[in-house]
Amino acid sequence: MDAITLSTALHLFAIGAACVAAMMFALWLLHLALRNASVVDPGWALGLALLGCLYAALGPGFILRRTLIAAMAAFWGLRLGLYLVRRIWGEPEEGRYQHMRNTWGANIELKFLIFFEAQALLDIILSIPFLAACLNPAPHLHWLEVAGVALWVVAVLGESVADAQLSAFKAVPAHKGQVCRLGLWNYSRHPNYFFEWLIWVAWFLFALASPYGWVSILCPLLMLYFLFKVTGIPATEEQSLRSKGDAYREYQRTTSAFVPWFKKANEESR
Repeated sequence: MDAITLSTALHLFAIGAACVAAMMFALWLLHLALRNASVVDPGWALGLALLGCLYAALGPGFILRRTLIAAMAAFWGLRLGLYLVRRIWGEPEEGRYQHMRNTWGANIELKFLIFFEAQALLDIILSIPFLAACLNPAPHLHWLEVAGVALWVVAVLGESVADAQLSAFKAVPAHKGQVCRLGLWNYSRHPNYFFEWLIWVAWFLFALASPYGWVSILCPLLMLYFLFKVTGIPATEEQSLRSKGDAYREYQRTTSAFVPWFKKANEESR
């Protein structure tokens, strides 16, 4: 990477960091008024959409490549962000955040500010494939970029189906407290997370065709770590066990945690 390209990359990173940090601070102020930290979730998704569009607008790369990455980032971010807004609108704070509020102790507002700004930092790190693509001046698309777009389409469709199936299940009042086994949820406890991760694999493939795009391997690896060890599967399953008890334990015994797969035999039913 030459000095001019490095300077441009750092400049774009700085602008992006300032924008998402300001957005997360505004959401933190909103959460104080609402006493609902769930607003951070749509903010995280919309922050990535913002960064993808910002890099595409200001980057010096090939216009078709910049347009594609901006369109993918914007569609994904707006779809997920608006879905999350609808999910939390008019609802009490999600159980994950209530649990954090009850266990974090003193200075909870400051701790939530750090948490919100950590999501901004995560957005900046995860925007690496967007930046790499928007800096690439090659005047044609590479086969890796075509493969990345194709995988992205499959992943977005899969995540959309999983989200729609879960929403349809929750819309039935009689299902309250029950475990969703509708459609993809019969083969994975977290099909939405699986397809979400595939989206990051797709963006890595797309960025791999750009100079230093290999650095973006950090993104799907980081997402996998967060999904399995931090705020994804562990927090979601802890809340499901608290709210659904033995029914969810049985679901855990028989259903793949991540990759949609065939059901396992329930040992208790043998």
